[in-house]
Amino acid sequence: MTLPLLPTSLVGSYVQPEWLIDRAKLAGRFPPRVRARELWRVAPEHLGPAQDDATLLAIRAQERAGLDILTDGEIRRESYSNHFGTALEGIDLDNPGTALDRSGHPNPVPRITGPIRRTGAVEVGDLEFLKANTDRTVKMTVPGPFTMSQQAQNDHYPDLETAAMDYAAAVNAEIKDLHAAGADIVQIDEPYMQARPDAARAYGLAALGVALDGVTGTTAVHICFGYAAIIHERPSGYSFLPELAGCPADQISIETAQSGLDLGVLADLADKTILLGVIDLSDHSVEPAEVVADRVRRAFPFKDPDSLVIATDCGMKYLPRRSAEGKMRAMAQAAVTLRTEIAG
Repeated sequence: MTLPLLPTSLVGSYVQPEWLIDRAKLAGRFPPRVRARELWRVAPEHLGPAQDDATLLAIRAQERAGLDILTDGEIRRESYSNHFGTALEGIDLDNPGTALDRSGHPNPVPRITGPIRRTGAVEVGDLEFLKANTDRTVKMTVPGPFTMSQQAQNDHYPDLETAAMDYAAAVNAEIKDLHAAGADIVQIDEPYMQARPDAARAYGLAALGVALDGVTGTTAVHICFGYAAIIHERPSGYSFLPELAGCPADQISIETAQSGLDLGVLADLADKTILLGVIDLSDHSVEPAEVVADRVRRAFPFKDPDSLVIATDCGMKYLPRRSAEGKMRAMAQAAVTLRTEIAG
């Protein structure tokens, strides 16, 4: 990867077009853990090519905005986790289970009825499409083993910790295949480490270690407060963050914009590159680039600029497209401003 100082990136998702997915239905429910085919507006026989077209729009939007690290926008996913989580063996897709989501509401989830196994690559084809359509640095995201274990009904394993370890083995194989296929960065999404810190301390870090065992490419772990479109209240700090200092990932992705996070916490992550979320997705209005730059400057007393990536908070898929485009441009413009300042 050849990247400028303070490179810019989405966390993962981008806006899915209204002609592709029913955005009102998507926003009116919690993120699906099981398949939710009813969200798609396109007939099944045409869905793949339509998702390709929408992914190409997402790639071009990121390029036009000036982002340095591109994702596929997670356009083919109904949620960040169910695309991968429902592709594994050991899940009864026809008879879902129930588990509480991070806000305490019951939600249909995958029901584990046998050993969790990955029978083949899930996202390599998505990565290949991304790489074929841009020459920029690319990142792919996969749901984390701890989070998937929390988003399932366990009818097979003696406990969720054992289930998480088999999820971790599946994630490990996927990460290695993604790196082998040319992914520059693979990010593991672990929002439930923030939502359920006690269980995360008990076995989440161990599962993350299994997921990253033997991985040689660049990796990131994303931890968040939940989508701004759904979870409106933000705590003032993370309940689980310093613990990630010892994990094998190279980068840690956090949100700071909506929460106004005290960035002193970055001192606990001195050896990690930080993906710094500085775009507030609770507000559709576009922040001026100088506001975004100020949010990045807050990190400078705690992290050198060469160990920061400028990113969004998570959940951009819920924004109107015009808002998303403007926010990405503001982020890229802020990076240019800051690079000029640092160069003197």
